[in-house]
Order: sequence, then structure tokens, then C-alpha cells
Amino acid sequence: MLKNLYSFNLREYWRNVDKIIFFSFLILFVLGVFFSFASTSSLAGERLNKDYYFFFSKHLIFSIISIILMTLISSIENQLFKKTIIPIFIISCVTLFLVLFIGVEVKGSKRWLDLFFFRLQPIEFLKPFFVVMVAIVLSKNDFVTTKMNYFFSFLILLFPSILLLNQPDVGQTILLVLTWLATIFISGIELIYIFILGIFFILSLILLFLIFPERFFYILKRFEVFFDPSKGDRFQTNQALDAIREGGLIGQGMGEGILKESVPEAHTDYIIAVITEEFGSIVSILIVCIFLYIAFRIIKSALVIENKFIKISLGGLASLLIFQTFIHIGVNTSLIPTTGMTLPFLSYGGSSMIGSSILAGIILNFTKKNLK
Repeated sequence: MLKNLYSFNLREYWRNVDKIIFFSFLILFVLGVFFSFASTSSLAGERLNKDYYFFFSKHLIFSIISIILMTLISSIENQLFKKTIIPIFIISCVTLFLVLFIGVEVKGSKRWLDLFFFRLQPIEFLKPFFVVMVAIVLSKNDFVTTKMNYFFSFLILLFPSILLLNQPDVGQTILLVLTWLATIFISGIELIYIFILGIFFILSLILLFLIFPERFFYILKRFEVFFDPSKGDRFQTNQALDAIREGGLIGQGMGEGILKESVPEAHTDYIIAVITEEFGSIVSILIVCIFLYIAFRIIKSALVIENKFIKISLGGLASLLIFQTFIHIGVNTSLIPTTGMTLPFLSYGGSSMIGSSILAGIILNFTKKNLK
């Protein structure tokens, strides 16, 4: 009897899930495993004196866990899932707060919690739930005016942004702000308010840089070097550009790239440059097309859904996915200053993979056919 119930539930899930989005996410996970093998083997074996498959094995394990987690989240009944969002978001904020006190400091920034078996970066878990929390507030009709909804959503943005700036992690802060602006725009806010909020954010950043120059000195230095390369070292950016240039259309061949050997964080922050160098621009363009097609499918689903909460959530989640993807690509191609942003599903890192699976799971949950 239990077996029949399980098979029925599985058939019900498979009938309702958006199979195109599901397989698109699955393809990205598989590509991430493959490119992890290509980009980390020499790093582990030749530079760190570890087993050649050390990083690949960890990435494979996290990929399997992530796919299972994505499927579990996408199968949760919608009303039950909505009830768990607020407590999960609060827990995520608490872990982000704990980083300030017990976080692991790497290269002058505290962004991780040491959980012994792996380092947790709380912001990666928080981002998808942040979008859904904002959508909950914006879809509420309990407030006197809709402007109050926007004010409360701004408070939801403010808390994690302050914590991120204290790490400091300006890149993730900018990503949250851009996603929030896109989400409130989707909800129907007037463009003049978007413009005012954008100006306010820029002025706030400038003010922070002026008040706490020693804390944000590295950010100012990155901007200075970005606009005037003679002012500092652009080694990583130049190496990434050279790798993309050398890769051309069809690439140098698997294992033939040199970026992963010359740049320490190539398998995380510069994975798209590694892919382009070894497999060519054609493969990188195909990867970008997969991300864009997923966003297209999400928006297409959102347009026919009447539930305001689901509609706003899907628009915000699609924005988060696309913004993070193009920030990563922008850094790799020297279009924007260095941010240390990972590429969803493809960059090495347990937190990044789990965060991507949560994002994918929520999207699959909200695009099911039987959604109410």
C-alpha cells in the first residue's frame, strides 16, 4: 500500500512539474560536475598535493545532494511551503548575523561559518528566501496603502544588507539590491520610485565609503584599478581575458588551459573563463542560452499564473538567477569590477551549489501545473 502511494505521488509530481525547466537545471548540474573535473584536477594534484579527484569528488557529492534537495523542495505542497518561508528566512538571517562573531576570515572578509565538514556561506542560502519573503510582503493586502508594502520590503532588504556590508561583501549586497528593485518593479511600482531608490542606494554607498574608508578601502581600490589599470594589479582580470581570447570559438581542448593554474580561485570566481579557454566561446554561449531560456520559461509561466504572490516570486527569482549569472560573466570579461561572484550551478563550492538547488527547487515548485 505504501509502495502504491509512493508511486502515485511520484507520478503526480512528474505530471505537474515543468519538465523543460527541470531538465535545464539538471543539465547545468551535470555540466558543473564535468567542468569541475576539468578545472580542479591539476589544482588538487600538482599544487596542493592532494588526490587528483579531491575537489571533483566533493563537487560530485554536493551536486547529488543539491539535485535531491531541489526535487524535495519542488515537491512540497505549496501552502505548506509558504508557511515555512518566514522561519527559514529568520534562521538564515541569524546564521548571517553569527558570521560577524564566529565567522571564518579569508583575505580580510568574514563570509563563512565553519561547520567542520564544510564551510557554510549563509548568504547563498538566504538569497532565494529573501526574494520569496519580499514577494509575501508585496502581495499582502493587509496594509493601508501599497506604499507601506514597499516600505516593509525595504526593511527586509535593509537587515541582510547591513550584515553583508559589515563582512564586508559589497558584491552580494549589490546583487540583493538589484534583485529587490527588479522584484518591486514586477509588483507594479511606479518607475519614478525605482529611480529615486536607485539614487538613494548609490548615495548611501558613497556615504559609507566616506565614513568608513578603511573598511571599504579594497572596494575603492578595485574601482580605481578598474577605471585606471595603471593604478594597481589587474593580474586575475588580465589572465581571465587572455584565457577567453586564447580559447576562441572552439577552445584549447580539455586540460590544455592555463588559467586554472595561474589564478587561485579560477574554479569558483572565474569558471566561465576556464570553460571558454578550454572548450571555446560556443560552449559558453550555449551555457548563457540555457540560463536565458530558463528565465524565459519562468516568466512565461508567471504571466499565466493569477496568484500574485507566485507571480512576484517567480519574477524575482528569475531576476536573481540572471543578475548573478551576468555579474559573474561581467567580472570575467572585465565589464565590471571584481566581485567574487560565483556562477550558479557551475562554480565549485558547497554553499553555492546548495543555494542554487534551493533557488531551482522553489522555481520548480511555483511553476507546477496544479498550482493554486
